[in-house]
Amino acid sequence: MKFSDLGLSPELLRAVADKGYDTPTPIQQQAIPAVLGGRDVLAGAQTGTGKTAGFVLPLLQRTVAADGRTPRVLVLTPTRELAAQVAESARVYGRYTNLRTTVIFGGVSEKPQIGALRAGCDILIATPGRLLDLVDQGALDLSRIKHFVLDEADRMLDMGFIPDIERIFNLTPPKRQTLFFSATMPPEITRLTTQFLKDPTRIEVARPATTAATISQYMARKIGRAHV
Repeated sequence: MKFSDLGLSPELLRAVADKGYDTPTPIQQQAIPAVLGGRDVLAGAQTGTGKTAGFVLPLLQRTVAADGRTPRVLVLTPTRELAAQVAESARVYGRYTNLRTTVIFGGVSEKPQIGALRAGCDILIATPGRLLDLVDQGALDLSRIKHFVLDEADRMLDMGFIPDIERIFNLTPPKRQTLFFSATMPPEITRLTTQFLKDPTRIEVARPATTAATISQYMARKIGRAHV
């Protein structure tokens, strides 16, 4: 199977080709058609399986064109390192679209992030703490979110973010596409999937022995609620 078999637009295929990628990983083969079809997705997948492109590519296509100032795609990640990685993927794969990507996380000044939000964005990648800080300040509106991704959900649980995540879900419209990616499915994550996902497509992908070609490696460290 090739990326050209997955129903992606010419603009996205061109961006994928620029990166030198031709063959999708197993999770990309399963997740991209499901997301393009509007399905909720519950995926068991670790870093290194190609999961980021598995949701970024189809969501870029479903978002279509810049529209207004408030985000329509929200990707929550547990750390600033992962948020930056996902944002870079969105910018690289969306280079031939006019979609605007913004990333927000703690540990740095919030002023440039507020300025970016005021300028308008279509795709927002965020860590939970900084996102809620900006919501509470009135700097961020989640009322037009149509696609919600929870990335590395089990790490969110380990870091104590579940109450924040539940609050964020309740700030978004009930009619939305929801995607969960988690390496493991502990009971608390299973409860969240039951609460927030609707008839999801279930995907289970083991990490390959060697690193997937479509993923850049990164080092992540745990950081407290005040910094993310």
